[in-house]
Amino acid sequence: MSRIIFLIDGFNLYHALDYRREYRKYKWVNLAKLSQCFITDKKDSLEAVYYFTTLATWDPGKVARHRLFIKAQEAEGVNVVYGEFKRKDRYCPLCRNHFRTVEEKQTDVNIAIYLFRLAVSDSYDKAIIISGDTDLTPAVKAVQATFPTKQIGVVLPIGRASEDFKQTADFHYKMKEKHLATSRFDDTVVLTDGSRLTCPPNWK
Repeated sequence: MSRIIFLIDGFNLYHALDYRREYRKYKWVNLAKLSQCFITDKKDSLEAVYYFTTLATWDPGKVARHRLFIKAQEAEGVNVVYGEFKRKDRYCPLCRNHFRTVEEKQTDVNIAIYLFRLAVSDSYDKAIIISGDTDLTPAVKAVQATFPTKQIGVVLPIGRASEDFKQTADFHYKMKEKHLATSRFDDTVVLTDGSRLTCPPNWK
């Protein structure tokens, strides 16, 4: 029997679902249920799911949808870890103009910290990362070297490929549409207090 935790790179998963129109309805996904899809041994136990994300505070509509999604996840016992966006000046060599943009920060670092810290506290036997971001490779290698009895797995979001990340992990899975289809919330989620959360119209 193995104790398993999941660490989910929220924006990596979101952009994979947003990339193709037919997958956008799965943005309303139950992350705890999706994680269960990748526990292949019935003797293993799901100890915790960590969702790493950042709020796009400059867009009230996006923030409202995101907070709704987060509330649905928290109702399922998912732990939410926040990063932040930083404004950054950039230069376009084609149009020769300077412009300001935003860049997500801290998610990779937060995942790395949690992966290592939870290994130190012996909170898992297997950690499974849902992401295709190869920037997480050094963190995976560090845990493997320091805690050789612990296994690190990777689930690549649908439509994503990352051979280097797969080869670094002790095992890997490929997310398929069937996993998303069986994990999607109902359009209306009823919480224990009787309140209701409704899937945003543009996510249907």
